Amino acid sequence: MPRPCKCRRVGFVPDATLFKPAGIPARDLPEVALALDELEALRLADLEGLYHEQAAARMGVSRQTFGNVVAAARRKTADCLVNGKVLRIAGSAVQAGEGEFVCGSCRHRWRQDAGAPPPARCPACRRGTGRAGAGRRVHERSQSTQGETQ
Repeated sequence: MPRPCKCRRVGFVPDATLFKPAGIPARDLPEVALALDELEALRLADLEGLYHEQAAARMGVSRQTFGNVVAAARRKTADCLVNGKVLRIAGSAVQAGEGEFVCGSCRHRWRQDAGAPPPARCPACRRGTGRAGAGRRVHERSQSTQGETQ
């Protein structure tokens, strides 16, 4: 039996979740799904310029796991850019705060006891997290960080 997946902290949930080449309908293109933790790894490593060790600590994973996640994210992003594919930010249930969850697919928000295990499914759209009980936490950025990025 494989080891249970460790929850990964994610700093934000993006508003835009689909990117595609201009002039071609998305239905005519192959699609690649980028998970929220992969997007967060790209943000921390490439946008914020953090070392893998620092970024791994922010996500709550090991440096090796962070390296694997960011490598997969870069591979998927490059595939979409080079081969003209649709890049969809894949949804999963994520924790937005203490006991508050947001579905990455339908954006439904709900509360759950803080001590309860991460949800396996969104109560509104019934989509799973991809792994049973492997909801991803989203921690609010500090006010100083929000002011710098906006």
